[in-house]
Amino acid sequence: MADPQPIRQALGQRLRELRRTARLTGYQLAELLGWQQPKVSKIENGRQTPSEDDILGWTRATRSEDQALDLLATLRSLEFMYAEWRTQLRAGMRARQESIRDLEEQVSLIRNYENVFIPGILQTSEYSRELLVESAAFYEIPDDIDETIQTRLRRQDLLYRGRTRFHFVIAEAVLRYRFCALDVMVAQLDRLMTLSALRNVQFGIIPFAVRPRLSAQHGFWIYDDRTVLVETIAAELTLTQPQEIAVYAKAFDWLAGSAVYGTEARHMIARVVDDYTSESS
Repeated sequence: MADPQPIRQALGQRLRELRRTARLTGYQLAELLGWQQPKVSKIENGRQTPSEDDILGWTRATRSEDQALDLLATLRSLEFMYAEWRTQLRAGMRARQESIRDLEEQVSLIRNYENVFIPGILQTSEYSRELLVESAAFYEIPDDIDETIQTRLRRQDLLYRGRTRFHFVIAEAVLRYRFCALDVMVAQLDRLMTLSALRNVQFGIIPFAVRPRLSAQHGFWIYDDRTVLVETIAAELTLTQPQEIAVYAKAFDWLAGSAVYGTEARHMIARVVDDYTSESS
């Protein structure tokens, strides 16, 4: 199983701050708790998840018992926030699309960064099908691809209503990854160009030639300032704590600052379409 690394690192950072405030070295804290010193380092750097007893001992040793309940709540939320894909998708993929649609209906601003795929809500049915067929085979889940595609396409209604604002940032590589046939990619990019011009949509691309201000390892979605969704191969993380959401909001701002928008972004898409068209012919 993949670890919910962003949350575990945030927890480790908070514990490190308590140790430093108590003016204890890692070695001194380990001695007080009867641990080997590497355990302190692993917890603080997000390489090991502490137990409830570990947190209670830590707060006692650093005289910060008033922080214990909050830290324990963070720890207990890890299992809730970490939902295994195969458990989540056991009944098929349509249910997940519907849950995302319900969340999207409740917010006014949706921010998304992607470094691999075209954002789901912007996908054509043909592009979606290629990815969903792969997912169904990999996770060995029921084949409800047609229903899932229809639900995903209904999510696009939000793009046209105008009351929800969208801000997308993608890496240029997203335009060039070959997840489907060239004609499907061309149609997808044409669709992307059209949707990027909607008045409630900001659409940015980080060019290959630009050194991004932040090296982000994965894509993520931010819904207002209330929820962040992070997808990994094995799981989806649902982050709801303000400090975690703030980290992703800052990451998004840094990435957006490296992107090009408007006419320049659409020219980039057009150049990729020209490359595909030339290759096809």
